Amino acid sequence: MSTCLSRRHFLGTSAFNLGSLGLLSLLQQDGLIGAEAPEKPLLDRVTYDNLPKKPHHEPKAKAMISLFMGGGPSHIDMFDPKPLLNKWDGKIFPGGEIKFDNAGGATKTVMGSPFKFSRHGDSGMELSELIPHTATLADDICLVRSMNLTGIRNHVAGMKALDTGSGISGRPALGSWLSYGLGSVSQNLPAFVSLVVGKNPPGSPYWASGLLPSVYQGTHVREQQPRIMNLDAPDYLKGAAQEKQLSLLEKLNGRHLLEHPGELDLQARIASYQLAARMQTAASDALDLSGETEATKALYGLNDDRTRRLAEACIIARRLVERGVRFVQIWDYSWDMHENINEALVRRCGNNDQPSAALVKDLKSRGMLDSTLVFWGGEMGRLPVIQGRGNAKPGRDHNTDGFSIWMAGGGVKAGHVHGATDDWGLNAVDQVVHHYDYLATVLHLFGLDANRLTYKRNGRAETILNGQPGQVVKGILA
Repeated sequence: MSTCLSRRHFLGTSAFNLGSLGLLSLLQQDGLIGAEAPEKPLLDRVTYDNLPKKPHHEPKAKAMISLFMGGGPSHIDMFDPKPLLNKWDGKIFPGGEIKFDNAGGATKTVMGSPFKFSRHGDSGMELSELIPHTATLADDICLVRSMNLTGIRNHVAGMKALDTGSGISGRPALGSWLSYGLGSVSQNLPAFVSLVVGKNPPGSPYWASGLLPSVYQGTHVREQQPRIMNLDAPDYLKGAAQEKQLSLLEKLNGRHLLEHPGELDLQARIASYQLAARMQTAASDALDLSGETEATKALYGLNDDRTRRLAEACIIARRLVERGVRFVQIWDYSWDMHENINEALVRRCGNNDQPSAALVKDLKSRGMLDSTLVFWGGEMGRLPVIQGRGNAKPGRDHNTDGFSIWMAGGGVKAGHVHGATDDWGLNAVDQVVHHYDYLATVLHLFGLDANRLTYKRNGRAETILNGQPGQVVKGILA
């Protein structure tokens, strides 16, 4: 390496600084994220990329769109009717122990649901009047009423558990594991994209690659413009100037990599630079909604202020999957309702129901649903008793012992209800699905065995299950 122009000196002093070379969000933790170098020299250089890879068995799903409703949608008001709650409304709960997350505002006074449930579709699935659009999907979705996060009560740990397999920090997100195991169909777009609607969920980012090489971390797409920071080169760098600059950077990085084999962070950075350049055209096209038909915009509620934000995210998710993105996760952290739940839940469902249902309908109409797994749900539900907090309009505290999610397409049963909670909606009691079972099932639908998809680190074979006994939930498989 020349003493007058070292790689580090070039990166630090060039007028064409890194911010202009492409996707800064892919490089935020430059030098900090990724796996450690191998303990012993390898005869063959280990490389990590997003080229397509073969699954362990024939997959049902090729892509996934996760609508993650952080905060805890109330299953007993939306998906899981409990007539006993209305019978005991205002009375002291006669059952066993209730585990509170916020004991200060807790009561044991039963709180019935004011929302009516009715049966829908040929399946007769019972759903609340709060979600009329989702109700039209009764014969398309698989409703799981027996989710459980044992020993976890709060949002951050709960979201991490459902997204990474563990309630602690530092574990790879589901999208990172899928990118690592299968790569991406498209080499012009990331394998894993994360969109946030509204505020970031606490404990973000949930799209980190954790202990996996940082080439597998998710790309953050924002609500506001520019949706991807620093994607486009400035005017003075466009065209031939950028090509020459990237070519020089690639040569310098390649030389450095030869001198330091096994630097996985460097491999990831090189791949990030290259991807960022390719994305300048591909991502701009994928994120441009102007070509969508008026019928599609109306289906999602794109022109309605109540539904516009989630509608935009859902349409972008569909456009990304159409173009070969493996995993798209939409984060909507707005479902935590310790107060005034009977009014707040009406507003939240009014914002969310139409775009969520439209995504499934749109995928189905385009022939994409069979190969695209859609997830809707959060990290918890709500308790069947009042949380007061001194407010005349009460809410419900967290419930991780029994709650509901739904899935559609990608190899799951349609028009099916799996599992059940007890008569109070408090505990999952039948065909219980733990968070690690859910993750093992998702990987199975993608043709991956959760115990065989390993990453070796410090002599240990890491998996998404992290030592937990995750089982494929065969009862929901089509």
